[in-house]
Amino acid sequence: MTPRPEGADEAAAIGRLITDAFATAAHSDGNEAEIVTALRASGDLLLSLVCEDGHGLTGHIAASPVTIGGTPGWACIAPVSVAPRCQRQGIGQALMRAALAALQTQGHGGVVVLGDPAYYGRFGLVADAARHIPGVPAEYVLSRPFSSPAPTGEIRFAPAFGPV
Repeated sequence: MTPRPEGADEAAAIGRLITDAFATAAHSDGNEAEIVTALRASGDLLLSLVCEDGHGLTGHIAASPVTIGGTPGWACIAPVSVAPRCQRQGIGQALMRAALAALQTQGHGGVVVLGDPAYYGRFGLVADAARHIPGVPAEYVLSRPFSSPAPTGEIRFAPAFGPV
């Protein structure tokens, strides 16, 4: 279950995994796989890691650039996908830990996630009103600075996400 960078020929399998992982998710827009495809095509995919077992891919995580108050240098982690047959086995946690370590090593100032504070809080992500997304409840806009001072203001995502 050691995360590794995606392979050059794995884009289609990653897309299927993401679609399957979000098929029954209440918070899904159904376009998560298309977002990753668009990030890859635009060159905005900062990080794409997968986990696998003897039956194929079990998990995937992506990261892309964001600006905060117009300041670049931070990353958004999204989506985090685990195959339904493999959920609740620590794959998402392994992917998150690997992504956070890689993004910090790459020199990003920090990360943002739009998600469940109970889940992402275990990785040091917290809601901070200083970083916000208009129209999104503040408790779901989570961030973790790797260095200080952390920028403040509106979070803007890569164009592949469309309007948030």
